Amino acid sequence: MRELTVLGTCGAWPEAGRAASGFLLEADGFRLVLDLGYATLPRLLGRCGASELDAVVITHEHPDHCADLSALCRALLFGGGRQGRVPLYCPPGVLGRVQAMEPSEELREVFDPRPLPGTYEVGPFRLDGRILPHHVPHAGVRLTAPGLTLAYSGDAGPDRVLGELAAGADLLVAGATLQGPATDPYLLSAVQAGQWAARAGAERLLLTHFWPDAERERSVAEAGSAYDGQIVAASEGMVLPL
Repeated sequence: MRELTVLGTCGAWPEAGRAASGFLLEADGFRLVLDLGYATLPRLLGRCGASELDAVVITHEHPDHCADLSALCRALLFGGGRQGRVPLYCPPGVLGRVQAMEPSEELREVFDPRPLPGTYEVGPFRLDGRILPHHVPHAGVRLTAPGLTLAYSGDAGPDRVLGELAAGADLLVAGATLQGPATDPYLLSAVQAGQWAARAGAERLLLTHFWPDAERERSVAEAGSAYDGQIVAASEGMVLPL
């Protein structure tokens, strides 16, 4: 079984009934989390126990991408069933930001930090983390296993590195925070997400990181003006076979 479960799709803060950024990638019995923003942990625990996670990847230290790492720490510390520390791949700053919410619990007791950018063998995957432009240190991610390549832009702006991460990907998961004409160097618009998917030759495009209350079908239409492959607007609980 290979599939991606959407845990949360909102940028900045979660609108009612939704969560901030987060995904669960399952491949050949291996479970990897991509980002854990506000309100993602309850959705994750609806899919698997905290102690069943094999790895966590956090793109950057903004809380809409990492806040529930604190909640996962407590679930691992106090929930039982944990064996060893969980590898945690993240840029500098993430651990300090989340640790600031944990005055009495030590994150390193349950997580084994590995710095991004970098390249690692993670279960069945080769993980390539590359720096992408954002307001804080941020790593875009490419995960490759036999017969599967997934790229994740996180919350970054446009850059040639994004094209390299997404080159030939079976699925590009791209932030689409902005709508309409966009010139922000630190955020992607829906049109730009479509443009980079087309340039990279990605087979499918999953739009995420929507501004709360944004009309998501408009984002799909705008991305479609630049990319003629399959485009899906991420929604909480959605499961995509890979």
